[in-house]
Amino acid sequence: MSEFLSDADFTRFRNLIYDESGIHFSESNRTILESRLKERLKAAKLENVGQYFNHVRSNQEELKILLDAVTTNLTRFFRNAAHWETFENYVVPDLVKYKRSRGDNRIRIWSAGCSTGEEPYTIAMELLELLPPGFDIQILASDLSLKSVLTGQQGFYAESRINGVPEHLLEKYFDRKEGGYQVKDVLKKLVTFDYHNLKHDSGKRNLDVVFCRNVLIYFDEPAQKAVVERFWDAMASHSFLFIGHSESLFGMKTKFAFLKTDWACIYAKEI
Repeated sequence: MSEFLSDADFTRFRNLIYDESGIHFSESNRTILESRLKERLKAAKLENVGQYFNHVRSNQEELKILLDAVTTNLTRFFRNAAHWETFENYVVPDLVKYKRSRGDNRIRIWSAGCSTGEEPYTIAMELLELLPPGFDIQILASDLSLKSVLTGQQGFYAESRINGVPEHLLEKYFDRKEGGYQVKDVLKKLVTFDYHNLKHDSGKRNLDVVFCRNVLIYFDEPAQKAVVERFWDAMASHSFLFIGHSESLFGMKTKFAFLKTDWACIYAKEI
């Protein structure tokens, strides 16, 4: 048993984090939680985890900071090529045909768990390259990490973070700055960043595509099912869901249909 974090304290913090976010800390991830708590205790100038627990329970801002600290923000531009090939070759052509048949020119996409913004900006580049003229693009990007959301809003990325962006898109959609690259306004204006906890209803409706990749793995099964059901409510009657390549809705009772394309497996809502 850790001298810093007793079994009772671990259970208290694990339950608090789960109740507030749906993120599940198993015993194997205990050291990660412990290291994050040490950082927060030092920042808050508190002596022990008991004091910090009381501080978090009475301070919503500190609770947000703690939830931010325990999330993992691993992302990159054009992550998982098979998903982008599916988006380019199947999803976008399908939506264009469907929308045109209904006289609708609006495409609405949600990047849920957007981290520092690479995914929603990739979506924006893809849509600008693929959509015919006249379509109205709205991309909503949200994350539990306020720090990550602010990075996405700023749209500045160090040179090492640009790996994966094709050269012609880099020239077209980024400005070279000292120390990295700045996203151009033509992309920025398409993406709206917001803080959002997936444990709660987003209030979003009629979305054509939802990307929520490598987020469900942090939830246990009941929390996963609740999140997926909220996605269903947020999505349009003809729409698509992308989850991480290591994630699956298999065995979960949902209304989504499994869709196997030539490039990757995704999920569809069809009413």
